[in-house]
Amino acid sequence: MKKFVRALFALRAPNKTRHGSPVAAYRRLGGTVLLGALTLVATALPAQAYAPKVLKVGFTPWENPSDMAKTAAPMVEILSKATGMKVQPFLSTDYSGVISAMQVGKVDVAFFPPAAFVMAEKKAGAQVLLKSQFNGKAQYYGAIITRKDSGITSLKDLKGRTFAFVDPTSASGAIYPKAMLMDAGITPERDLKRMLYANGHDAVVLAVVRGKVDAGAAYCNDPEGKRSAWSTMLKDPKDRAQVRVLAVSKPIPADNMAVRKGLDPAIVAKIKKAFLDLSATAEGRAKIRAIYQVDGFVPAQSSDYDSMREALRKVNLKI
Repeated sequence: MKKFVRALFALRAPNKTRHGSPVAAYRRLGGTVLLGALTLVATALPAQAYAPKVLKVGFTPWENPSDMAKTAAPMVEILSKATGMKVQPFLSTDYSGVISAMQVGKVDVAFFPPAAFVMAEKKAGAQVLLKSQFNGKAQYYGAIITRKDSGITSLKDLKGRTFAFVDPTSASGAIYPKAMLMDAGITPERDLKRMLYANGHDAVVLAVVRGKVDAGAAYCNDPEGKRSAWSTMLKDPKDRAQVRVLAVSKPIPADNMAVRKGLDPAIVAKIKKAFLDLSATAEGRAKIRAIYQVDGFVPAQSSDYDSMREALRKVNLKI
């Protein structure tokens, strides 16, 4: 490659053509060829990898800020040990905050729910590394819940009622539940008496249990809701007993871990290896489960989220 570039610079046009005419046009042509060739060379060379001094990791809000900080701390420790770097957590109050932070280079690694990842991929060039799994499956569900004493027994009963979603871009807490409501003949923006965004699965669950809304949407890790937002976040068995599941969504592709475009491949490889190694042992899986309420991580690729893209189109959510 270097010899090729030197040869291009060494090109010299003769002073005259064979017929003795001026050679300005020939020189201009030679310059154009040289510029084009150098552009091709520059394009072929790989972009320099970004190797930050401090690794910044973003966490999207599935629970209240104080609990998010508790979740972030052990994840930061894992990443620091894996990379040998200082790791700084970035906690956002909404999904778009982490996406925007990655877009402007303030986040290098992030834990994304599926819809937020699809948006981060398009807006910030996020590259998925791993996806979480539960009971051997890299998927989870969205559920629509109400209180057992609400008098609501079906989705059609929700017309004219109040409803809490998590975040407009939450797959299990908004997008899939909205699709379920639409399939039941309810247009949320038109047919619900009032809808609000609580900015957390725990906030939705509490709003339902305390009667602040008639129904709400939150995640569950199995179709029966045995492992779910309400089973995890409601500590009192009496509160858990008040929850009635009205409907459960189709499987949703699992949350994932993604990195910013251009992050040093050596750093990326260390991160990936650390979480795959943890996921390969019973002790490691128990550690991840205690932090993140999942059983581990497996490799992921962008096409795993095609069904998420389809759901976004169904509810007409622009990305």
